[in-house]
Amino acid sequence: MIDDSTPAARLVDVALPAPLFRSYTYAVPDDLSARVQAGSRVVVPLPGKKVLGIVTGEAAKAPPVAPKLVLAAPDAAPALDPALLQLGRWISEYYATPLGLVYRAMLPAAMTSSAKPDRAPKTERMLVLTTELPTLLERERAFARAPKQREVYELLESMGGKGSGPVLRERLGTTDAALQALVKKGLARWERETRMRDPFAGRRVVRAQHAPTDDQRRAIDALRGTPAGDTVLLHGITGSGKTLVYLEFLREVVEQRGQGAIVLVPEIALTPQTVDRFRSVFGDSVAVLHSGLSDGERHDAWRALAAGERRIAVGPRSAVFAPVQRLGAIVVDEEHEQTYKQHETPRYHARDVAIVRARLAGAVCVLGSATPSLETWRNAQDRRYRLLALPERAGAGRLPHVDVVDLTKQPISADPLRRVVSVELEAALERTLDAGDQAILLLNRRGYSAFVQCPSCGDVATCPNCAISLTDHRGPDRLVCHYCQHVEPPRRACARCGGATLARRGIGTQQLEQLLAERFPTARLARMDVDTTSGKWAHAEILDRVARREVDILFGTQMIAKGLDFPDVTLVGVIDADVGINLPDFRASERCFQLLAQVAGRAGRGPKGGRVLIQTRAPGHHAVQCAVTHDYARFVAEELEGRRFPAYPPTVRLANVIVSGVVQESTQQLAQQAADWLRETIAARGWPGLTVMGPAPCPVERIQTRWRWHVVIKSEQAAPLSKLGRALVSTFPVPSAGELRVVLDRDPVSLL
Repeated sequence: MIDDSTPAARLVDVALPAPLFRSYTYAVPDDLSARVQAGSRVVVPLPGKKVLGIVTGEAAKAPPVAPKLVLAAPDAAPALDPALLQLGRWISEYYATPLGLVYRAMLPAAMTSSAKPDRAPKTERMLVLTTELPTLLERERAFARAPKQREVYELLESMGGKGSGPVLRERLGTTDAALQALVKKGLARWERETRMRDPFAGRRVVRAQHAPTDDQRRAIDALRGTPAGDTVLLHGITGSGKTLVYLEFLREVVEQRGQGAIVLVPEIALTPQTVDRFRSVFGDSVAVLHSGLSDGERHDAWRALAAGERRIAVGPRSAVFAPVQRLGAIVVDEEHEQTYKQHETPRYHARDVAIVRARLAGAVCVLGSATPSLETWRNAQDRRYRLLALPERAGAGRLPHVDVVDLTKQPISADPLRRVVSVELEAALERTLDAGDQAILLLNRRGYSAFVQCPSCGDVATCPNCAISLTDHRGPDRLVCHYCQHVEPPRRACARCGGATLARRGIGTQQLEQLLAERFPTARLARMDVDTTSGKWAHAEILDRVARREVDILFGTQMIAKGLDFPDVTLVGVIDADVGINLPDFRASERCFQLLAQVAGRAGRGPKGGRVLIQTRAPGHHAVQCAVTHDYARFVAEELEGRRFPAYPPTVRLANVIVSGVVQESTQQLAQQAADWLRETIAARGWPGLTVMGPAPCPVERIQTRWRWHVVIKSEQAAPLSKLGRALVSTFPVPSAGELRVVLDRDPVSLL
């Protein structure tokens, strides 16, 4: 006889990290019921394997077949809170990405690669002061004939009243005896304290105090009065003190309201400087999240934020998912930067995710930039975002004078340096060095030379895997593809005609370094590009040297153009402003203007003022002309007019459908099928305002042995594009044979 009173097993839906637009229902054993909640990590069975998934909630109904049991629930508390679960659902819907893949991207790698329980934090033995000795007399009595003990006591005072044994012994060159003596005298005690692996903890922070200007004060007051859930664009020229506005606003959020905050930066290179500034105000309340840290360091920071032990998360793109408790504000610094776009599944834009997360959490989202993206500017002009302005530089700084050097009018010279550095820029560098000031040179091309070409037949050394030329590198000598990282030895002869002499064309940062060292042998140089910053702390080490005045000329790629604040930099030179300006991409002019405006803003931040020299072969281009006059409004007006016809964002919404495969013919055929399918689906469902363009080969038509074609979808509204994208990803048939793939990139930052 069956006992009808036996309660039915509890059922939950689980999102799995697989390309599936559905969840799976599992039964929860009684012994795991307390640990299995919405947002919990669970181990569940699939045919032939076990998978780590995320519980999305209670199942609405029982499946037609008996559900399998949840095998394990590693954590005592959910990994994702309700707000992050809701954010994940929005990302899944908007970017047409399976929910399980979204949730996997929201967690630290240590929590997605292993089903082990959330690791217990490490602890450390700390010496903590228990008795104050406020007067000199009391100290003389306590430490009569014991100077080492007094040194330990006063060092502990300067460290906030506690310190670890290894740090104290190293700083003072003492032994455990001096530490233990304080304990015996009742002046201190040993305690065990949770130790967070924090690579930034040892950095010395200078607590600079700056009084806000009138413009800054108005912006701070406006932010403090901004309704919860709203978005604000802080449009401040370079050097106007946007960071101080962020700090003062977050002081209100964190210290007065008891809430938390997220601060996003576009480059890992900016993280140390940003962390230093925020720790100068908020101390150990700041946690750092970025890909340059170890899995353990990232996990410790994530755990400290989830536990409420740290209140502010700082980091690049993925820090938008930080589990900050009682989130009150999100700051997206340099919001225009394309590095906020994720180029792997899920292909989200961190700026847009930040806006949605702030709205869901009832937090204020602050977008800061001197050169806002056209989409953000349009939203501010249409009053979807509140616009705040900082039109003047703060303190003694003033906008630098900008001059253009027309490279087409430069005399032909046999001097290798003269083919790179104009007479005007060389003279400016000499004056800067003679004055004891610093200079920054931008060349947005790594390597020694751009490519290697046969002077006889014109053949260019190209990558065997990608439709792109190989870049010449030195030390060691090699040819490198910057798309797939293919490396081969230098070519001694032309592969086509056998010619024995090959010519290096163009210039990269390595060759610039050699030429500068030869021309300015006493100058201290620092190169900053991907090749010199692969080490864990390479970014911070280079920038710290510049700050300590141990570098006279800092040069490198675009990573030196953003956010750096060195008051003794009085000269900025742009070696070749044309790099990227003529790329077949609708954002090429916008990126050029932003880069020129940003790097120009590195000069003149101190009382000495500054000068900028831009070398270009297109001095009449509106991006160059507007950068010269620091005229963002004029650039936007001209660029928006150019985006009206043909229509491109922000006039329309955009999605890029990229079809790739190892065989060119089948890739082209599938791209045509995808375009036909899209047009037929739009017509059949009657979705308005959608236009399909293509198919056509991608501008870079082959990467990592895969041929690439694309189909561009334009939409007047967001909702129809969401529906069409979801339909494409979930139902368009992609042949299982032939290694063919179809990828939807919504709101692309580039069509290359």
